Amino acid sequence: MSTLPVIAAVDGSNDSLRALDWAFDAARRREAPLRAVHVRQYAAWTQPEALDAGPPDQDEDPVLDQVRTYLEGRADRPAIEYLGLEGAPGALLPELGATAQLLVLGSRGRGGFASLLLGSNGMAAARDAECPVVVVPRPGREVHGEAPAVPGPRVVVGLKVDSPDEATLAFAFTEAALRGARLQVVAAYPWPVQSWVAPGELVPPMIDQDAVESETRALAEGFLAPHGARHPDVRVEPYVTPGDAAGHLVAASKDADLVVVGRHRRRLLAPARLLGSVTHAVLLHAASPVAVVPPTLPEE
Repeated sequence: MSTLPVIAAVDGSNDSLRALDWAFDAARRREAPLRAVHVRQYAAWTQPEALDAGPPDQDEDPVLDQVRTYLEGRADRPAIEYLGLEGAPGALLPELGATAQLLVLGSRGRGGFASLLLGSNGMAAARDAECPVVVVPRPGREVHGEAPAVPGPRVVVGLKVDSPDEATLAFAFTEAALRGARLQVVAAYPWPVQSWVAPGELVPPMIDQDAVESETRALAEGFLAPHGARHPDVRVEPYVTPGDAAGHLVAASKDADLVVVGRHRRRLLAPARLLGSVTHAVLLHAASPVAVVPPTLPEE
């Protein structure tokens, strides 16, 4: 059985070349082939002046030629494939996930990525691809928060103790093992707890924050234990904290190798695929590359 490739979506921009560098390293670590894919938008050659000429020559792709030159002569090269496609990137890029173990994109590219709310190509891939999607940001994003006390490679993963996702944790542990990195697990719990009281009802007793934190930590450690047993060399650092999970994950992205987040499962009353507000915020603001992992359960 052949090993699925790591796919890098390229378009000639500096952002896509940064994604290509990340994908090259990921393919090397996984001992997997690297596939550089350029999706050429058909709109450019369906303009009136180009109709007589038809679509561009399949054998001529300056972007893929640039990638070949860019990767030429690198040491420890994985097997590299080059693929040119024509169509709408927002539709074709997610489909590539069916034949990849990882899909890597830049945070902008020529099509723009100013806001995930605009339905960009990156948002479509992160939301719809069947494989994990890594979005590599532009350098220089500033995030607030202190740098970790312990230097060295570090992978960050978000854990919701009320609905943990095994695929997200498994991916994070595997990535940390491949990189020889520490795994920082952010388990945020809401505080203060909001309680709704109907008129005339007694106010519920005060909730002990220490008890909430202790229970959250115990749940987190229970979910992490099986993954830790499979990856005994990975140093796990649970970080249990009150407040907004997205804010803590963005802060933890400073100097991190990767932040790993899950994608929402489909729900009965909301059948469309969703990224989720935390994942959405992390993609927009994290300083490190972000991996969005599809849910464990099959989507019906």
